[in-house]
Amino acid sequence: MEIREQLSDKLLDNTSQKCILNIEIYKERALAYAQIESAVCVLSDMQENKSYIYKSAAAEELGLSKSENPTEIDSIWEEEMLKKIHPDDRLKKYIHELRFFRLLDAMKMTERTAYSVVSKIRMKDKNDQYRWVKHRMFYIYSPNNGRLRLALCLYNIALTSSHAPDFMIINAVKGKVVVKDKLDYKSILSPRELEVLKFVGEGYSSKEIAGLLSISINTVSRHRQNILEKLKVKNSTQAFKDSFY
Repeated sequence: MEIREQLSDKLLDNTSQKCILNIEIYKERALAYAQIESAVCVLSDMQENKSYIYKSAAAEELGLSKSENPTEIDSIWEEEMLKKIHPDDRLKKYIHELRFFRLLDAMKMTERTAYSVVSKIRMKDKNDQYRWVKHRMFYIYSPNNGRLRLALCLYNIALTSSHAPDFMIINAVKGKVVVKDKLDYKSILSPRELEVLKFVGEGYSSKEIAGLLSISINTVSRHRQNILEKLKVKNSTQAFKDSFY
C-alpha cells in the first residue's frame, strides 16, 4: 500500500548515529500498560525494525493468539493486529499516523511529549464480528539524534461507539484537541462515493477503480465529479486529503 510505504520510509531510522535510549525500561512500561488497562500494547522499535506485543485478557476477546508475552516480531507492523482492523479504518490509521509524524516532526523536541493520537477503529473479535476499539499512540524520540525511536500503541475494547471524532491529536498537558477530522464525510458522500474516494487515496486510476467496483469508467468519472462538488474541492486527491488530513 502506498500510504504504508510512505509511513515506513518516515518511521524507520536508518541513520548511523544510534539512539541511546534503554529500551528495556520501555518494555517494562508497555507490560504495565497492558496489565493495568486490560489492553493489547504494541511497542515498536524504529531503529531495529522490531515490535514487542504485550497481551492481556482482552487479546482473547479479539481472537488474538496468546503465546509468549511479549511476542517479538521482526517488523514495526503488527500484522496479526492489523489484519483484524476494518479495511477502511486500517487505511485511515496509516494516513493519520503519517499526519501525526509530520506534525511532531515540525515541533521542537521539548514540545513533542505532550501529544498523542486517540482514535476509534473497528476490529474483528473472537466471533469474527467487528467491535469498536479505542486506539492510542505515543511517540518516543531519541534524545541524542532527535529521531523517532519508539511508538507505543494501546488497543482497548470500547464500551460503545461514541460520537467523538474518529481521529484526534490531543495535547494532554493543556487538555485540548489539536487536530480532528475536518469533514463528516460519511454523512456527505454516498457509500459508493466513499468507496471511490478510498481507492483514489490508494492511488488507483479511474480505469482500475472501475474494474475493482465492476462499474464503467463513465460511472467512476461521475462519482468523482460528485465528490468534488459535494466537498467543494478542486480534485479527488485533494478531497481525500481534506477528508482524512
